[in-house]
Amino acid sequence: MASINKLLDKPGFGIAILRIVVGFIFFMHGWEKFNGGIEGTAVFLGSLGIPAPTFMAVLLIATELIGGIMLILGLFTRYVAVAEAIAMVVALVTVHLENGFSSQTGGYEYVLALIGASLALVLLGSGSLALDNLLSPRLTGRQITARA
Repeated sequence: MASINKLLDKPGFGIAILRIVVGFIFFMHGWEKFNGGIEGTAVFLGSLGIPAPTFMAVLLIATELIGGIMLILGLFTRYVAVAEAIAMVVALVTVHLENGFSSQTGGYEYVLALIGASLALVLLGSGSLALDNLLSPRLTGRQITARA
């Protein structure tokens, strides 16, 4: 029981859970778009008035698919989370806002949660179990301490 309490006292594990789940959600959305074809996503983006819809479709799919994998791995988490948040803000403004709050009616409830989760990762870093931990304290959110 003491080891469970020790684990629960580590906020890094909570951040890791958030990062991995959000990464999986973005990966699955990107996978669906990729399997549906870039053309279909481009047509949809074009119907929204998004400029250069084919390029933007590739960018969106890459952001969700590759970005999702990077979040799962905890690699450049803060930077990827910024890109994911931007993608969700665009989705919020162009698609979901006019449908009200409820996701059951196509509203912004779901994308708002993803924006919040992404911004939390920007502020908190990657947490535990992340490749960022091998790279730089700034990537993870860990404090740099001076040695005496």
